[in-house]
Amino acid sequence: MKLTVKILSSALLLLSACGGNPGTSTTGQNSEERFVDSVVNRLSLREKIGQLNQVTAGSLEDMEKLAGEGLMGSILNDVEPEHVNRFQKAAIESHSGIPVLISRDVIHGYKTIFPIPLGQAATFDTAIVRKGSEISAIEATADGIRWTFSPMIDIARDPRWGRIAEGYGEDPYLTSVMGAAAIRGYQGDGNLAKPTAIAACAKHFVGYGAATAGKDYNSTYIPLHQLHNVYLAPFEAAAKEGVQTYMSSFNDNDGVPSTGNKYILNDVLRGMWKFDGFVVSDWNSIGEMITHGFCADTKDAALKAITAGLDMDMVSNCYLDKLEELVKEGKISESLITERCKNVVRVKYRLGLFDNPYIVTKQDVKYAPEHLAAAQKTAEESAILIKNANNTLPFAANIKRILVTGPMADAPHDQLGTWVFDGEKSHTITPLKALQDDGNYQITYIPGLAYSRDNKTDGIAKAVAAAKNVDMILFIGGEESILSGEAHSLANINLQGAQSQLLESLKKTGKPVVSVIMAGRPLTIRRDIDNCDAMIYMFHPGTMGGPALVNILSGKVNPSGKLPVTFPVSVGQVPVYYGKNMTGRPASGSETLLNDIPAEAGQTSLGCTSFHLDDGFYPLLPFGYGLSYTTFEYKDLKISGTTFSQGDVIHVTCKASNTGKVDGATVVQLYIRDMVGSIVRPVLELKDFRRVEIPAGQTIDVTFDLPVSRLEFFGADNKFVLEPGKFSLWIAQDSNLKGALEGEFEIK
Repeated sequence: MKLTVKILSSALLLLSACGGNPGTSTTGQNSEERFVDSVVNRLSLREKIGQLNQVTAGSLEDMEKLAGEGLMGSILNDVEPEHVNRFQKAAIESHSGIPVLISRDVIHGYKTIFPIPLGQAATFDTAIVRKGSEISAIEATADGIRWTFSPMIDIARDPRWGRIAEGYGEDPYLTSVMGAAAIRGYQGDGNLAKPTAIAACAKHFVGYGAATAGKDYNSTYIPLHQLHNVYLAPFEAAAKEGVQTYMSSFNDNDGVPSTGNKYILNDVLRGMWKFDGFVVSDWNSIGEMITHGFCADTKDAALKAITAGLDMDMVSNCYLDKLEELVKEGKISESLITERCKNVVRVKYRLGLFDNPYIVTKQDVKYAPEHLAAAQKTAEESAILIKNANNTLPFAANIKRILVTGPMADAPHDQLGTWVFDGEKSHTITPLKALQDDGNYQITYIPGLAYSRDNKTDGIAKAVAAAKNVDMILFIGGEESILSGEAHSLANINLQGAQSQLLESLKKTGKPVVSVIMAGRPLTIRRDIDNCDAMIYMFHPGTMGGPALVNILSGKVNPSGKLPVTFPVSVGQVPVYYGKNMTGRPASGSETLLNDIPAEAGQTSLGCTSFHLDDGFYPLLPFGYGLSYTTFEYKDLKISGTTFSQGDVIHVTCKASNTGKVDGATVVQLYIRDMVGSIVRPVLELKDFRRVEIPAGQTIDVTFDLPVSRLEFFGADNKFVLEPGKFSLWIAQDSNLKGALEGEFEIK
């Protein structure tokens, strides 16, 4: 106990010398390192290794014993406040005196559940993403959690992959800014020592979202240029934002598992980006390098992981069991263990754990009214209006009697979405409940189907019969939460079960049909769009999804969400994304399609270009797409010059008008194309966006300040370069560029 007091006193003295919180000022850097050195240098080799060991929850006695021996650097999945405080007491009273880092998967909320990250991306609102992460951190710290495994910033371009739900979609820029916003929220806007801040973790490093065939954990084959220009970009943005931890991914890329990949863990992360936090493996990913066939046994796995740059072992025990032996054999030096240990202790110091490892946040922050209000606003902004024929929405004044049907209308558990360990369905407000509470409608509820995979059709006839006596049919379907997330990949991404059959039957009644889809991924819904008059898409909206939806249906809220990922016509188009490279034979759009091919047509008569005979030239819905109850028009594009050089900022302005009769928000999207490069450049790249509120009938000025440095890319010489040449620029409402403003400029 005396030793612990000395450490705490040292921390206070160092803070006094710094004049502020640890890790937040340049002047505190040397003091921070002196403190870290003072702690680590007096540890035994075994205790240093203990700091690199993360365990999952076991018996309270066993966990206390590990903490008391200095062999538990971190624990995950025990969030009982009494347990947390006991672990910390045992740790600080041990010889090491180093607090335990309590961790948990807090992905899109702790108790108050926000829309899944893919839904948050649909808001195109970084401020609301930051706020959601801040609230998640506040609630989590009430149970002692000071580290979350979020944000997931994998680029995902295959909706078959279940974990597409956990990220921000297909685009490197959107994912970068959304991930950075989440990090700011979790980490207290840089004030990590604040009791309500938690360390963020950028995952999965790297390429995990490019899993072959969309099957989770599968191998990836990402060449170096694509790795740097697409998949690494959000992770570099995370480093610049000051993220404290990274998590290595399960996959091997081109035969090298990320957990043992020195190039990404050391050369890129610490060499190029100067990262000084720590890297944790994913669950048992050190041990799984044996299964990959990359390592012979646990000793070999520990050796390859530690030398590659992996600091903390999540639950495999390879480090705890084998690192000491490897040092004794001379295969690694103790100084390497020391450096890895310093990386972990440095983060704990920045979190203020040496000053107070115990729980400070009060329990009443959970489900606080302001937290629920923020979750509802996020759900409202995330909803995407896909179709609205004949202004079916919002509900007209004469719409009073509504048939509510479909498997997601009253599914409080599934509405929360994937990766919800701590949110409680008893707090969920479903669409059915919100409509019933609204009081303005006469609600008839016939589920039709019990759950999303239900193939029993008995309920369809009941729903059709009930439709005779209503003014409007509201179908709410989609996916149960179990169908997306980790290990939940699908080959068929249609609406599951008999949902499409139910929707088709409802459409045949002749009554207007509004369809709401709640899902964890883009689905192939072409036939379903045809079988409704209006459609709203909500990536699992969380606790307050019901009130958010009712506000949109009633017109209290004008939908403004935009798709953060391209929707395919069928899985045959996958992977499909807007930022593709230009082929040498692009389709013109006038080629002959499958049903128009004459019998015995000549081999070259269909047009020798790049397209699918059956699904055609285009995706079902483009990236950035989303309708509104009003209409918008962009005009008067101005670019601040015609030629620019390194160090310049390109100033782009336009006017955005709300040409409809109701107030609304739009996302003004700026795209560019580098016309010629040393490697083929994408046909389109999002480089900035502005989410703006515009009153009905009003026009506002929209300004972009685009640094020329944002046009750099990882080129033919395997380094980042700004190449001279011509660029096209568009201001658009989505990546389809219909009605877009177009300009051009040149880099000299």
